[in-house]
Amino acid sequence: MPILSDLILYPIKSCAGLSLPQARLTTAGLATPDGQIFDREWMVVDANGGYLTQRDFPRMALITPTLQEHTLALAFPGMAALELALARPDPALAATRRVHIWDESLSAYDCDDATAAWFSAALGVPCRLVRFHAEAVRVVSQKWTGGVAATTLFSDGFPILVIGQGSLDDLNDKLRGAGRAALPMNRFRPNVVLAGIEAFEEDYTDTFQIGDVTLKPVKPCPRCPMPSVDQATGDFGPDPLEILQSYRAKPELDGALCFGMNAIVTAGDGLLVQVGQEIEVALAF
Repeated sequence: MPILSDLILYPIKSCAGLSLPQARLTTAGLATPDGQIFDREWMVVDANGGYLTQRDFPRMALITPTLQEHTLALAFPGMAALELALARPDPALAATRRVHIWDESLSAYDCDDATAAWFSAALGVPCRLVRFHAEAVRVVSQKWTGGVAATTLFSDGFPILVIGQGSLDDLNDKLRGAGRAALPMNRFRPNVVLAGIEAFEEDYTDTFQIGDVTLKPVKPCPRCPMPSVDQATGDFGPDPLEILQSYRAKPELDGALCFGMNAIVTAGDGLLVQVGQEIEVALAF
């Protein structure tokens, strides 16, 4: 029987994730069981409001979060910990900043100068931390959702990324066959990891039923060079794209190399799911 084998929430876009024993699956992405933190709720931006990622700043992988009762504690090698308040700002009182993600521009809460100084010191470039605004809305492309309305926070484009463990095992077999080292799942930064399905079965699945939650894969995930970043060291290493190019080009995305499926919640918004839970798979054919 297929099972839910891992749940990973990334509080800050492009920084390290939190592996959770249980989480809420919502139409806006993964959330902690108490709903205090959503996936990619924070984002690091430059002076012009443009977002920073591991594509250009691989050491973002070393900013690691720990969930406290009232704060999110952040660690970075050689620096004192930083704590972010979990309580969301008052929209009427909080400072805001215009930020940009891909071709979208929106308002975000601007975190304080001390937080900006911490991130600037960690990454070696002037930057600030922002938080998704309560009144901001990012709607995902309905071209891929079949007209189903879905939203996301600061993810690249969709609220949930699903990868089957079998898909990584298949890639690692090919990497080892080429004399390369196997890669951990964290190189691909999924939210939901599934065990007990065939390699790339997520590509051909209509829905995953997890209790009363219906998770629908909608678009293959094109891969950038980020999987070449070692999440433990923050350094670029060999790029698995050269292996993926031999068998993972997707014609529907103009030949983009894809690994994992972007997904949306179509039923059971906000319900709890947990690692080890059994999953029903409905294939798309």
